[in-house]
Amino acid sequence: MKEYTAQAIRNIALLGHGSEGKSTLAEAMLFTSGAIDRMGRIEDGQATMDSDAEETKRGISISLAMAPVEWKNVKCNLVDVPGYFDLVGEAAGAMRVVESALILVSAVGGLSVGAEKAWSMTAKAKAARVFVVNQMDRENANFMKTFEQIKEKYGAGVVAVQLPIMQGATFAGVVDVIRQTAYKFGAKGACTPCEIPADMADAVAAMRETVTEAAAAGNDALMEKYFETMELSTEEIIEGGRACILDGSMIPVLCCAAAPNLGMAPLMDFCVDMLPSPQGREFACTAGGKDTVRKGEDGQPLSLLVFKTVADPFVGKLSFFRVMSGVVTPDSMAVNTVVGDKPSKLSALYVMRGKKQIPAEKLHAGDLGAVAKLQSTLTGHTLCDAASPVVYPAIEFPAPQITLAVHSSNQGDEEKVFAGLNKLLEEDPSFTLAKSADTTDMLMSGQGELHLEIVCAKLKNKYSVAAVLGTPQIPYRETIRKSVSAQGRYKKQSGGSGQFGDVHIRFSPITDEAEGDFVFVDEVVGGSVPRNFIPAVEKGLRECIKKGVLAGYPMVGLKCALYDGSSHPVDSSEIAFRLAARVAYKKACGEANPTLMEPIYRIEVQVPDEYMGDVIGDLNRRRGHIMGMNQVDEGQEVIGEVPLAEVFRYATDLRSMTQARGSYRIIFERYEDVPGNIAAKVVEIAKKQMEEEGDE
Repeated sequence: MKEYTAQAIRNIALLGHGSEGKSTLAEAMLFTSGAIDRMGRIEDGQATMDSDAEETKRGISISLAMAPVEWKNVKCNLVDVPGYFDLVGEAAGAMRVVESALILVSAVGGLSVGAEKAWSMTAKAKAARVFVVNQMDRENANFMKTFEQIKEKYGAGVVAVQLPIMQGATFAGVVDVIRQTAYKFGAKGACTPCEIPADMADAVAAMRETVTEAAAAGNDALMEKYFETMELSTEEIIEGGRACILDGSMIPVLCCAAAPNLGMAPLMDFCVDMLPSPQGREFACTAGGKDTVRKGEDGQPLSLLVFKTVADPFVGKLSFFRVMSGVVTPDSMAVNTVVGDKPSKLSALYVMRGKKQIPAEKLHAGDLGAVAKLQSTLTGHTLCDAASPVVYPAIEFPAPQITLAVHSSNQGDEEKVFAGLNKLLEEDPSFTLAKSADTTDMLMSGQGELHLEIVCAKLKNKYSVAAVLGTPQIPYRETIRKSVSAQGRYKKQSGGSGQFGDVHIRFSPITDEAEGDFVFVDEVVGGSVPRNFIPAVEKGLRECIKKGVLAGYPMVGLKCALYDGSSHPVDSSEIAFRLAARVAYKKACGEANPTLMEPIYRIEVQVPDEYMGDVIGDLNRRRGHIMGMNQVDEGQEVIGEVPLAEVFRYATDLRSMTQARGSYRIIFERYEDVPGNIAAKVVEIAKKQMEEEGDE
């Protein structure tokens, strides 16, 4: 593959709703450009961008993939991003390394939630946006209806730079509005110039006037000429339009049918002519702990940003990167400024075409590539010239939306499961893995149930270890609600010296949270309990509170005052007083109105206005308490409190309620008493489980 400098590079993300043809579009562009000799299908496992076993099985894109398309001496680096919402973490890295995005919309289904989310992502990334109305070959395809939906949603800046030529229900060609040129489709997607159909002449002329007016706004000189002559040349429209696309004031709409490979050449012409190159970009970074910028030019010191990591037990580790500045070759030395390791030689340098690794001799500023075998390098890390070190901001991944427990399917494989999952964390930082501090669960958090299921499937496929997901244990707590005093007496005689300990302890609830969850007070006077045995009493109580008297959950909010007791000059020992404390604990806490408590979380749900009623009603059914509402960019934010037990799978339910337009986060607030009817069920289940464990 030849070398390309920044001016001849286009970095383009393919975004949109799942199953609207992003990977197929990439396949068609690769085929039309001659990069591949046949179009593969995801279902057959032969698609360039989707060749993973799990992608073939599910028929969807799972991981970010990239491929270069060479067209008219320009290199278009396509970054194919999964469209399913559970896999949104894959978009985080992509949006850091592209200048523009093609947002795919179905000509049958119209503007989708996935397209709306893609719009929001590109707005945040300040990327140029282009809508592509795909699937024009399908029954009931309607370009103008879809175009009007996009325009109504996103304003007057939305303009159609292509119009479809329809012969009945057949997608027969396309008109390039800017060049006033029509193309008819032939065999294998060939595009042959032809006359603009007479019945489309007026529509094309009107749309060109709209496009011309929009393009003129991007340049003062062009605007002045347009006001004087009311027209611009094709070259001037392209020049002005490119500037307007870059600043977001012009949103072009194209049309195609990717599956039958129709309309690819005009679409790629547009990408080459109108989409921004990386030339002239500057990037925020830190150097020596101070904020600065690095120009994305060949003449600058080398710096790379790793935006994706692929961990494979057979192929090894691949780090996908963007050349932020400088030029990289297989002889380049680079240091990871995030972990501070020694300079490494970037010897195995590639350009990726899906899974295929194409060796690269040189990559210029603005280009995308991959390097193998950098063990300490992870997604979001910076690699650069040791003589001019910088650090680029880390990639921000979306906060997890769901947490489930994960454990081995086969007893004894726990270590293998967690070792494999930690390897997969390198590949997908949008899920997290943590040991629960309150239960025995290993908790895996991600964007949705599908996301976590796919992680487990990858674990099976790559590392031959099976894991299962389940609902996590609720970290309940127990406490007491009244003060009770009890004597704990332990006496054992079995020949020779015996064991004797006797304590009187007052158990009461802690009323001041500042005192913590457990307080031990020594109120012994007169030596009724020898001083050397008092620490043993406290130790025995601390051991006891690990399990409450109701259901075996940790006891909190407990104040224990040792005020009396007795001892034996020979038989008393530390162990005897520890056991005596345990007797007093069980006797007293069972009579002190023991209560089960559950964690309460603050919940903040952002939804469009039309879903407010459904969301509030659902939170009420979950024993939630609504505290207020705020106006936000996407509609309304509902603020409330809800028990953790009611929201483990809330991400799935919220997505269903709001057609995936809602989002939320939860923050721990405090513990509260569990309602009696629910507490009784929890206690019953816990006791049954303890009995079963005792039988074992």
